[in-house]
Amino acid sequence: MNKSELVDAMASASGLTKTDSKKALDAFISVVSDTLKKGDSVNLTGFASLSVKEKPARTCRNPRTGEQMTTEAKKVVNFKAGAELADVVRYGK
Repeated sequence: MNKSELVDAMASASGLTKTDSKKALDAFISVVSDTLKKGDSVNLTGFASLSVKEKPARTCRNPRTGEQMTTEAKKVVNFKAGAELADVVRYGK
């Protein structure tokens, strides 16, 4: 499902117009992005938890040349599915 299909599904499920659904989705994405950018987490009970995790720099090997290299430390988004979402996916409930 892409963004426009999600907007269409949100509009039909909520009774909102497609324009209002797109505004709501864009606002949601913006708020979640800004929250994660600050280093805070987003917890949507039953659905998911999103947080920022620090990945330390590490030594690795270039598979083509065998040369040792170092990757930089970075921040990544950590997504953990909530129990209700996991049950829907697992059992179709």
